Amino acid sequence: MSEPVVVGEEVWKTYGSGDTEVNALRGLTVEILRGEMVAVMGPSGCGKTTFLNCFSGLDSVSRGRVLIGGVDVHAMPDAKRSEFRAKQTGFVFQSYNLLPVLSAVENVEMPLLIAGVRSKDARSRAGEILGQLGLGDRLHHRPSELSGGQQQRVSLARALVAHPAIVWADEPTGNLDEEGSRQVTALLRQLNQDFGQTMVVVTHDAAVAEQCHRTLKMRDGQFYG
Repeated sequence: MSEPVVVGEEVWKTYGSGDTEVNALRGLTVEILRGEMVAVMGPSGCGKTTFLNCFSGLDSVSRGRVLIGGVDVHAMPDAKRSEFRAKQTGFVFQSYNLLPVLSAVENVEMPLLIAGVRSKDARSRAGEILGQLGLGDRLHHRPSELSGGQQQRVSLARALVAHPAIVWADEPTGNLDEEGSRQVTALLRQLNQDFGQTMVVVTHDAAVAEQCHRTLKMRDGQFYG
């Protein structure tokens, strides 16, 4: 058995207080093993994105613990947690979140530069991974010069360039047409198979979930089934 990369222990996320208190996460306990590709599915408002934000360290938790690689993410000060995220996690979003004034290779090298990698080495690694994802001839194109599927591949390259312990993807095919969605889904699966990249994919798309090893179903801030 692979060791767990992510461990959640009775994780709660509460917004508001008193009569306005809302429990977005209700005692989530889960393990995600190294090399797993896990889908998270459920209706809108069930807590999927809150789960991703809290377990990745983008947002705080109200109670419980989240361990990534054995490290308690929420026991760190904010600055340390930000540094940890930059080195140990990658993110892929529905809206791509690329900087429009930067080229593809500049967007991808950004996490490496933030982590202190030398500019020349960061540029080389960014170009290499873009080439692996079929964008070797698009290195110097800005996001507006790329199709939606190409922009999402740039986003994937940025998430993967620092060799993170885990990649979190929030509706990665949500803004793509059917063909673009198929291509990105196949690419996620290929990256998981070829490199053993651990991935958690929040999705509404059953076709995406079918490519994952297992699916965590959410309802009212809890896993079920």
